[in-house]
Amino acid sequence: MIWQGIWSPLILSLQVALVASTNVLIIGLSLGIWLAKTKFSGQLLVSTFLNLPLVLPPSVVGYFLLIGLGRGSPIKELLGIDLLFTWQAGAIASAVVAMPLMVESTRAAIANVDPELEDAARVCGCSGLDLLWHITLPLAYRGILAGFGLSVARGLGEFGATLMVCGSIPSRTQTLPLAIYDAVQLQEYGLANVMVLIMTAIAFVLLFVVRMLEQKNSANR
Repeated sequence: MIWQGIWSPLILSLQVALVASTNVLIIGLSLGIWLAKTKFSGQLLVSTFLNLPLVLPPSVVGYFLLIGLGRGSPIKELLGIDLLFTWQAGAIASAVVAMPLMVESTRAAIANVDPELEDAARVCGCSGLDLLWHITLPLAYRGILAGFGLSVARGLGEFGATLMVCGSIPSRTQTLPLAIYDAVQLQEYGLANVMVLIMTAIAFVLLFVVRMLEQKNSANR
């Protein structure tokens, strides 16, 4: 009986996390590379803006997303796409709150690559894209993977912003963190205990992998 109440939010959480993590990997990696490899006026302002979800209350992030996805927004009015109170809105919320971890980890990992190695590759005729693909990213991959692992864990555990934009509709938008909250509200502590253990186990594994990558990265410096 307990597993009947766990299976749906668990699958939905994994679905949301997969979509959010894919977007974090593509967009966050691109932004991290851009910030690490380019210098421009207003770079500090852009970096600060991208890191805002780390320090803003989840309710504030969720409110901004309500404005960006709801009535009057270009997505709603011009494209005719209604995302509020869908699992896709939850994936967007998870991606937004997790994105800064990926961006900053990528930026820091690439900035720590020895520039002499990159200069040597340029002297040998390596183009910019080849340099990035064959030299920079392989040298920085542990830091990038560590950031991605933290992003996945953060997105999987997202609660506040997700609640704001998609609610907690069973079998539709109720992810595992939302299901835990509802179970506690209904005093279904046996169900809540099992879900908490599942979330804790997933978070522990992800953090363990991240720390292992960080240790290997430090040992190779």
